[in-house]
Amino acid sequence: MLPATSSREIHGTDSQPTADQLQVLQTASEFAYQIWERRTVSCQTFLRSYPLDQTLTRQQIDDLIQDYTLDENYQLADEVKVMRGLRHLRTLLMMRWIWQDALQMIKLEQLTDELSEFAAGCISFAKDYTYQNLIDQYGEPTFIDDKGQVQIDDMAIMAMGKLGAHELNLSSDIDLIFVHQALGETNGDKAKGTRSIDNKRFMTRLGQGIIKLLDHNTADGFVFRVDMRLRPWGDGSDLAIHLSALQKYFCRHGRAWERFAWLKARVVGQLEQPFYDELQALIKPFVFRYYVDYSAFSALREMKSLIQNQVAQREDLDNIKLGAGGIRDIEFIVQAFQLIYGGRHSQLQVKSCLEAMQVLYKLKYLELVTYRHLQAAYRFLRRLEHAIQAINDQQTQRLPHDPHWQHNLAITLGFEDWKALLHTLNQHRNNVNVPFEKMVIERQVPDQDDESLEPEDLDEQITRLNKVLTQTNRELLQSFWQSKLVGNLSDEARERLDDAYPVIVHALLAHQDQQQLANTALPRLISLLEAICRRSIYLVMIAENPNATTELIPMLSASPWIAKELAHYPVLLDTFLQQRYHHLPDKAELRDILRQQLLRVEPHDEEKLLSVLRLFKKNQILAVAASDILAERPIMKVSDSLTYIAAVVLEAALERAFSEIVSRYGYPIGQDGDPVTEANCGFAIIGYGKLGGLELSYSSDLDLVFLHKIKEQGMTTGEKSVSGMKFAARLVQKLMNYLNTQTRDGRVYEIDMRLRPSGNAGMMVVSCNAFETYQMDKAWSWEHQALVRARGVCGDKRVMARFYDIRRNVLALPRTLEQVRSEVTSMRIKMQKHLGTSQWKQHAGKFHLKQDAGGIIDIEFLAQFAVLAYSHEYPSLTKWSDNVRIFEEVALLGIGEAQVCQDLTDAYLRIRAATHQLALSEQSLLVDESLWKETRALVQDQWQHLMGVDDAEDTP
Repeated sequence: MLPATSSREIHGTDSQPTADQLQVLQTASEFAYQIWERRTVSCQTFLRSYPLDQTLTRQQIDDLIQDYTLDENYQLADEVKVMRGLRHLRTLLMMRWIWQDALQMIKLEQLTDELSEFAAGCISFAKDYTYQNLIDQYGEPTFIDDKGQVQIDDMAIMAMGKLGAHELNLSSDIDLIFVHQALGETNGDKAKGTRSIDNKRFMTRLGQGIIKLLDHNTADGFVFRVDMRLRPWGDGSDLAIHLSALQKYFCRHGRAWERFAWLKARVVGQLEQPFYDELQALIKPFVFRYYVDYSAFSALREMKSLIQNQVAQREDLDNIKLGAGGIRDIEFIVQAFQLIYGGRHSQLQVKSCLEAMQVLYKLKYLELVTYRHLQAAYRFLRRLEHAIQAINDQQTQRLPHDPHWQHNLAITLGFEDWKALLHTLNQHRNNVNVPFEKMVIERQVPDQDDESLEPEDLDEQITRLNKVLTQTNRELLQSFWQSKLVGNLSDEARERLDDAYPVIVHALLAHQDQQQLANTALPRLISLLEAICRRSIYLVMIAENPNATTELIPMLSASPWIAKELAHYPVLLDTFLQQRYHHLPDKAELRDILRQQLLRVEPHDEEKLLSVLRLFKKNQILAVAASDILAERPIMKVSDSLTYIAAVVLEAALERAFSEIVSRYGYPIGQDGDPVTEANCGFAIIGYGKLGGLELSYSSDLDLVFLHKIKEQGMTTGEKSVSGMKFAARLVQKLMNYLNTQTRDGRVYEIDMRLRPSGNAGMMVVSCNAFETYQMDKAWSWEHQALVRARGVCGDKRVMARFYDIRRNVLALPRTLEQVRSEVTSMRIKMQKHLGTSQWKQHAGKFHLKQDAGGIIDIEFLAQFAVLAYSHEYPSLTKWSDNVRIFEEVALLGIGEAQVCQDLTDAYLRIRAATHQLALSEQSLLVDESLWKETRALVQDQWQHLMGVDDAEDTP
């Protein structure tokens, strides 16, 4: 490191900065130096009152907030001037903090404390300011307590993460959760010019007001980016939750990773004692168990795996927070110990990472050398983080790539050059990585249950393998080992390949003994190895997961599609090698998995959002495929899982798109006259086809229709206001961009919107009323057939309820049997002519499982016929959108014979199972007709019986 500059040269002799200090600022931060250049007089005045060599107290910070939110008459300013004042104050404070840090005039703890106190002061001010404006309109929110007394409802603002622990960094966003006391309504009185609304709506508007004052990006910038995604249920849920709902959430739905999040939670500002005590009584037992809680280690392992996945995916080796040995690793080590032992040792129930670390050492959970290493690394990494963020006031933890800023960063932190900084950084990372790896790594040992796989020397195993392999495959394997790719590997990568090879040979021999398909698997395995050799962390995964690798080989031989996916996206290997396919998550679990991943995505970072959505979908679909092949899951379970994955992706995309458009234009006005909210956004996504019918396959596209219940002519609440119709159109455009954008990694999903009212000529999104009018007055009969397989997928529950009312009424319209038979048959003939197998292929004994007579389309049309023909007499037929339950209902109502319905269901499931297997093996649905004669005959017989014709393809 460079020798220290003399105190007199750097610190100057009065409150104004010296030339040397200005040089330090220019070297450290382009952002702060530009503030000085553009607003020199304001900066000088500010530093005269608050010199660089002095600290700030909370009282001084509160006084500053008050001063900067007054108008020219020294009265509390209007909203526009308040927002401008807070942003000007933030700019001056940021300039001062960056300068102090670069001059090493402020300790880490003091800097993070001042930043956190400023955030707390701004939050408290914003709450009071917004609350006063709201009670002027609606009166105060009230509720009835246990004793029957009327009480004033209050909202606690929970600071999470770094703000909760007083560890805020220079460009941190602030993670908040809003909790109020109880349901009720305001005491508004029309005679006094106020009107009553329910507490839920009041607290939502209070939260929105706070976020607007702090987060809204104006010409003057922002105060703090506000992140609400840690609240129960995440994006799309109510902005504020009441106490009893929070208690229920903790008891029934609280996840292990959320215990890590709530560990640092604290209340911002003052709360009345009963409310504060009730809140703490909920949080404490959720975070800390009264027993030694080793389950926290499992949660830690899952969370670390999630982060490693993302870093590997982006190859972001410069991330000092998420990379190996980074800030997050230190926090995880400390927090895991806190969660495990915090219930037993109350001293561990502290928020600060450094304080908790010290307690862990005193309690002898950390050895002295480990404690010193972790503390030193944490201080170094946090100072490095501040220096990185100071450059351009960006929320980033990535080392700069620009040589100019690499040099400046090194000088600012007291190093001679960039190389010296990296050397120290890597020392700290290594010191962190050792205790972290000890905590969470579990190396597997291969199972030896199979007596035919006795332990052998590698040479003997290779000899056995060579005898098994064909000449072509032996040459292929030899070519791989002699290739330039292997020859040019780094020493570390080659060592990892050598370590993984015995596990691979063992797995190939096991597969040969069990299924005699090693020769099928080998070429696909080599393609995979070629893809992962240079990213050798995946070779480590193979070496450390021999049991999972033994199951990888059957996957490769069974499905060329899976093999290609793994070779193209090696990051998917992590999911497979952790053998997550043994348990297919339900919809709630999938939602939670994706929610965790999206917490890492900053607002407006569309590239990262699309990457997370694509990777989530691919990971989960791979797990389903693995379960399909290795665990032989029933076809209904497989399709349910694939449908859940799509629904969760759509839900997350809608929530993010809604948030993005709201940040730009404000909230649209609902049909009840009030602005919509995150929980009741006024929009819903309707799934048709395979998505609606709960029968998605591995490569299905999504048939979607978008509905809304907002005022199309009403203007949104934002400064840049647009009509509700324009808001709706831009929301759908944004959503389609998320889902349908083609990248080098493909699309999240292929979207088909041709089933919307008027098809491709129609609006992208329509109101529920317009949808109803179209379905009742203009829709073709085939559109009513399509409506049978439609259901609400996600969005506003009120919009989906309205859709179901419309669907039920349309499907239950009176129709004659002859009319329905004629229309359904006519549509089937058209499809057969356009999509069915040609005559010469039929004569060659070929049968298309989906499109030909006796195939899956015939079965679907029979179900749709039953719904359209009989729903006016039996409304319960409209309940279901999937064929299986429609046939069950037909049998239950006595419309069709129970055995016939069961036979059609069995045929339907048998054909669908075959289509899934063909998709996995990348084979056509055009199959040998002789294998399906019995099934085909059964379906054709029922078609003839119900529709009165032989079959679709023989009808003139």
